[in-house]
Amino acid sequence: MSAAVNRAALLVLAAALLAVPQFLPLLNAGFWTNVVTEILIWSLLATSVNLLFGYVGLLSFGQALYFGFGMYGAALAVTHWNAGFWGGTLAGIVAATLMAVVAGVLAVRLTWHYFAIITVVFSLIFYFAAMSAKPITGGDDGLSFSAPPVFDAFGLKLTLADTVTQYYVVLGLTALCYGLLWLILRSPLGLRFEAVRENDRRARLIGINVYLCRLTAFILAGAVAGLAGALFAFFGRYASASYMFYHVSGEATVWAIVGGVGTLLGPLFGTALLIVFRELVSTVWENYLFAVGALTVLVVMFAPRGLAGLWSDGLAKLSGRSASQPDPQAGAAEAPR
Repeated sequence: MSAAVNRAALLVLAAALLAVPQFLPLLNAGFWTNVVTEILIWSLLATSVNLLFGYVGLLSFGQALYFGFGMYGAALAVTHWNAGFWGGTLAGIVAATLMAVVAGVLAVRLTWHYFAIITVVFSLIFYFAAMSAKPITGGDDGLSFSAPPVFDAFGLKLTLADTVTQYYVVLGLTALCYGLLWLILRSPLGLRFEAVRENDRRARLIGINVYLCRLTAFILAGAVAGLAGALFAFFGRYASASYMFYHVSGEATVWAIVGGVGTLLGPLFGTALLIVFRELVSTVWENYLFAVGALTVLVVMFAPRGLAGLWSDGLAKLSGRSASQPDPQAGAAEAPR
């Protein structure tokens, strides 16, 4: 039963996301199209946190570093090398991935709070470096640029200046990223990730290279964060060193935990809940962050497995099963956990 419900819910979610640019303007709420676009981008950063924490057991507070490298990779490629949209996006992903390789070689040798600390240290080092290299990065003033067209051929020109085009480009790339992660997490590599998360000593005993698994996950997470950074740079036509500060990583961690770590779409739901709530409350109360913090605490207290866990528990009760009892038909349909 729950497998069928999950499939139906996924189809409803896909249909709702596809209808956003057409439906919201009918409600005189076209502004929310940009908000949903932002949610999709930020959910990728939360997903990069979730990939490490939820599937490998490594809590990183440095994902903003790769987000920033993605931003600057895209912005500098467009500004100085006349790269198009796709070239700039690829440059952002490559820059973030290479940075993740450098940091990961050292960071994944550590675990627990030592790993969290070294990720923060890397983030701070490059944050201050970016702030100091103002002729290149613009420092805290940032680097503005004009976004190149997404497609310009055969008499058809699509640009990010059009809100609808921008939304569907971001939606398409976000969906592609989630689809690739779904395939990876269902593969033998994904099973190795989970084995390392559950017990790294036993994983070593059965022949798994724990260091290589963690490094692979770290690099993949850096690439996902780099894609988020590149898309955010094109979304705002702007790159700033301030987005490399560790408080951005902290927000992404909160979004992942609220949504449900160890689930594929949990970060998307957590990001959507907190950003939509923030936008609604900020229109009526200038101290809206107190309300956002209170909501976060309530979710963590009453839904410790996040929104995805709350959904699973609800389906378990509806089908008459305990929350811990697996659904025999759910294996092929549910998102990897």
